[in-house]
Amino acid sequence: MGQELECKLRLGKRTLSGRAYLETDFLLFRGDERLKIAFADLTSVVAAKGVLKLEFAGGPAAFELGAAAEKWVKKILHPPSLLDKLGVKPGISSAVEGEFPTDFLAQIGAAVKGKADLLFFAASQTAELGRIAKLKRRLNPGGAIWVVYPKGVGAIREIEVIEAGRAAGLKDTKVARFSETHTALRFSQPR
Repeated sequence: MGQELECKLRLGKRTLSGRAYLETDFLLFRGDERLKIAFADLTSVVAAKGVLKLEFAGGPAAFELGAAAEKWVKKILHPPSLLDKLGVKPGISSAVEGEFPTDFLAQIGAAVKGKADLLFFAASQTAELGRIAKLKRRLNPGGAIWVVYPKGVGAIREIEVIEAGRAAGLKDTKVARFSETHTALRFSQPR
């Protein structure tokens, strides 16, 4: 999700200043102290008067987030699915290039062979990124390419993915966590 806010955190009898980061499956606080709370460890999540209150084994914790507190509760309790994050909706045509997990292929449904609104391209090394320019021709007007690549490996780096997309005349518009091991970077056609 990647949202962040400056805030105060009340943890036990202490009040700490810092920054809260709302991620896909945890909330991170960095400031006077560091705290990471996995959503799976939460026993209660509520918001009242601009304060996000979390109950967990090391808690309770109260984050003073203002108007964002209610929104963060919704995102913690009902996180977006992978398809939501990738913009896959009914009526959107999708295509795939490369090797993807069978569960992802089942989720997106029937992939088209021709032009698509969304094209998912699995790249495992830098040399494969040259294909982006050719794949761009398979996009419908207003379409986008998601380049899915491994996290934290030397064979392919985020900057190389960005440079390849831009070299193909595309604009990098969003990054999303695809899985524990892969990141997805979306490229759209400039308007």
